[in-house]
Amino acid sequence: MQVDVIPNVTEARSDDFVQKTVIVVDVLRATSTIVTALAHGCAGIAPVETVQQAKQMREPGILLGGERFGKKISGFDLGNSPLEYTEEAVCGKSVVLTTTHGTRAIQKAQRASFVLAACMLNAAACARKSLELNRDIVILCAGTQDHFSLEDGLCAGLLVDELYRNCNDLEEVNDFGKAMRWAYLAAEHRIREELMESSGGKKLIRLGFGEDVLYCAQINEYELVPVLKDQWMIRF
Repeated sequence: MQVDVIPNVTEARSDDFVQKTVIVVDVLRATSTIVTALAHGCAGIAPVETVQQAKQMREPGILLGGERFGKKISGFDLGNSPLEYTEEAVCGKSVVLTTTHGTRAIQKAQRASFVLAACMLNAAACARKSLELNRDIVILCAGTQDHFSLEDGLCAGLLVDELYRNCNDLEEVNDFGKAMRWAYLAAEHRIREELMESSGGKKLIRLGFGEDVLYCAQINEYELVPVLKDQWMIRF
């Protein structure tokens, strides 16, 4: 089984995902929000690229969620803070979600056999599920503004470490994946601080979302794994 980690969405080619399992990572905050919403009873989340696509899907029982440059989109029901996606807000409902980077990464991965969503909150569960699917694995970091994001890289390193823990015969992990594993192991006892000090974390703190950063830094809080089925992220 081959495992490749891609630093950001612009370095990914859709053709590279065919017949593979892709794990999309956007720790701050899209995949953290998706995991949280499903954990609180959301029926499904449709990740779309544009605001217009989201608005076209609006109908009774469907909420619109998302952000542009960290801020809630005008006229939407929810932003991209996982703390907004409470049981009271989303249980039994569906959400169409559009974000600056994370939902774009999910869309780009659609040619894969399986598309999973991972973050710090569900890394162990996602790693185990991807091994059960018995295909080569690509961990796609969403990144920020077409650049690598530290928080996504650390999560990728956590995922690689979990894969090693659960599989004795990984054939190969690419060099970037190995480097991110070493980075995670060096930082595992101060993940909260690393996320707070990252560029993405500092930006969210400036926007008033410091609690989001602390929440997203929690490791393996949930056992659920979101999977893309017919354009909706649902519980696997």
